[in-house]
Amino acid sequence: MYKLKRTLLVIDDDRIFCSAVSDYLSSDTLEVITVHTAAACFEICSLKKIDIALLDQRLPDQEGHTLCPGILSHNEQTKIIFTTAYPSIDHAVNAIRAGAYDYLSKPFELEELDLSISRALRTLALENIEQLQHYRNNKEVGEHTFIGSNGGLAEVDRMLNLAAATEAPVLITGETGTGKNVAAKAIHYRGMGNAAPFVSINCAALPETLIEAELFGHEKGAFTGAASAKKGVFEMAEGGTLFLDEIGEMPVHLQSKLLGVLDDKNIRRLGGDSVRAVAVRIIAATSVDLEEAIRQKQFRGDLYYRLSVIKIHMPPLRERRGDIPLLCDYLVGKYAKKKTVELPSDEYEKLMSYDWPGNVRELRNIIERASILQQGQEMRPSVLISFRQRPNKDTNSLSSCAAPAAHAAAAPLRLDELEKQQIGTALEQFSWNYTKAAQALGISLSTLKRKIKSYGIAPSN
Repeated sequence: MYKLKRTLLVIDDDRIFCSAVSDYLSSDTLEVITVHTAAACFEICSLKKIDIALLDQRLPDQEGHTLCPGILSHNEQTKIIFTTAYPSIDHAVNAIRAGAYDYLSKPFELEELDLSISRALRTLALENIEQLQHYRNNKEVGEHTFIGSNGGLAEVDRMLNLAAATEAPVLITGETGTGKNVAAKAIHYRGMGNAAPFVSINCAALPETLIEAELFGHEKGAFTGAASAKKGVFEMAEGGTLFLDEIGEMPVHLQSKLLGVLDDKNIRRLGGDSVRAVAVRIIAATSVDLEEAIRQKQFRGDLYYRLSVIKIHMPPLRERRGDIPLLCDYLVGKYAKKKTVELPSDEYEKLMSYDWPGNVRELRNIIERASILQQGQEMRPSVLISFRQRPNKDTNSLSSCAAPAAHAAAAPLRLDELEKQQIGTALEQFSWNYTKAAQALGISLSTLKRKIKSYGIAPSN
C-alpha cells in the first residue's frame, strides 16, 4: 500500500519556534515546511498541497487570520491551526470565521500541538472517506470476486498475483464482458486490502468535455455550472488504486496529460494554478486493439508503453468453457438467494456448447433472468439463449428453438426469424401462458397475439 505522507506548513516569524516544531513533528508520514512571511506562505500553497497549516497571528507583512481565505482557496480541505502569543476572544472568533480549524494560545506544549494535529489528520481522513463513499454511491460498484482460476485462467491468476505485489501500472485487455473490471479489483484487494480506496471511471461513459474535470477535478468557476470546487478521481483514489476502464476511448489531447501525471505524480485541477501531488496506483483496461489504434494515431504510443508495464489479457468465455459450471453455480447462488434451485446436469452441457459472444457478462445476464422467471427447483437458463442458435430446417416448429444446438459457424439470421424464435421460446417456457410470455418479452399482450398470428406460431406436437 502507498504510504501516504501529509504536509504541515508552519507560518511563523519565530525561527526558533519553527525549528522546534520541525524537529519534533517531522516523520515518515508528516513533512514539515516552515516559512516566515505571508508572501512565502502563498508561494508554497500555490506549488504544493498543504494538509495542515500552523498559522501565527503576527507576521511581518500581514495579520495571520487574513491569510485563511487565501490558504483555503488553494486547497479547501487544508486544516488551519491558528496560534498567537496575544490571545483574545476577538482573535479566536476572527480566525474561526476566516476558516481556521483549531486555535492555540502561545506558549503551548508541543504535545498539545501534536494532539491538535492528530485531530486534524483524523478529520481529513474522515472527510476523504465521506467523499469517496459519496462518489461510490453515484457509480456502479461491482464485485471483486474472481471465479474460474482453475478452469482456464491459471496464467491470468498468476499475473494478477504478480501485479498485486507491485505498484507498477497495469493494462488489462480483452473483449467486452470478459471481467476486466473484476481482474482490476482482484489486483487491488489482493495487494492493498479493504483499507485503501478503489476508484473506477469509464472513459467511454463520459462526454469528452467532462472527462478532464472528472479525472483531475476543478476549481469553483472553472466552467459554467462549477458552483464549487470538486476533487477529481485522482485525488479521491489517493493512497489506493484508480481504475481507468476503456482507456482506448480517452481523447488524444487528454492522453498527454495522463502521461504527465504518470511520470510526475502531480495533477492540476481544471481552472486551478496549484499543483497537487498524488500517490495513486493506475490500472487501465480496454477492449480496443491499442497497437492498431497507435498505428491509426488514435492512441499515444508513449502512453501505451507507460501503462503496459504489466499486461494481462482476459480470454473470452468460449476459450475457457471449463469455467462455465463454476460460474453458473456462483451466479445461481447469488441471484437465486434463498430459493432452493439447481441446474440439471444437461444444462451445463448446453451452456458449455454456446459461444457466449457477450462473455461472462452475458452469462450473468442469462442466469439473473432465469432466476427471476424460473418456477420449481430446477432452473434451465439455456432456454433463454436458444433463439440465438442456428435453427433447424423446420423453422415453423418450436422444437427447433427449444434447446440450443451445438456451437458451430452459422449464417446470420434475419431479424424476423430471430423475433419469431424468441417469441416461441418464451411461449414454451411459460406453457403458452400469453400474459407471462408477454411480460417476459417486454411487449403488450395485444402485440404478442398479433405477432403469433403473423408468424403462424403454433405449439409443437
